[in-house]
Amino acid sequence: MLSGRRLDLLDPTPVDIEIEDIAHGLAFVARWNGQTSGDFAFSVAEHSLLVEEILGRSQPRVQTRWRLAALLHDAPEYVIGDMISPVKDAIGAQYGDLDARLTAAIHLRFGLPAQLPLQVKRDIKKADRISAWLEAVQIAGFTETEATRFFGRPAEAVLDGLEIRLRPPVEVRAAYTARHQELLSAL
Repeated sequence: MLSGRRLDLLDPTPVDIEIEDIAHGLAFVARWNGQTSGDFAFSVAEHSLLVEEILGRSQPRVQTRWRLAALLHDAPEYVIGDMISPVKDAIGAQYGDLDARLTAAIHLRFGLPAQLPLQVKRDIKKADRISAWLEAVQIAGFTETEATRFFGRPAEAVLDGLEIRLRPPVEVRAAYTARHQELLSAL
């Protein structure tokens, strides 16, 4: 990793995880395989910031640690990249196992349980699907009808004022790192 840490992908440990490595990697990983409009790819880091914001909007009383979990929900992609669900399914259980080991190490590194409570996972997944709907409509060329068919129609109250921001990776990396620090400080 750029931090100098050596991460064993098959046996990751929390001491080998640094937020700067996560933020850097995610800021350079494109969602939608880069097939979006705009001058910059919509990165997984930007997506993660949006998911965390959506979780907070949809559940104003959610605990800070679960907002942190939302920010980190795709963190393993800093080393394994972003793959669409059909590809993950085709690869099979090995991908899921690798993702689970990385997720556990990342969670433990930042004071979260290795495995999130089921309801928290569901809440984050719901925020993730709302983000996907918004991304599909605003930058990936989907009509609202198409996006709704794939991701479900989000409540207007949650969507109100949300707009996809495309920024250079260096800005997104800084925003991700800063938000991570804000959440850790609020725990």
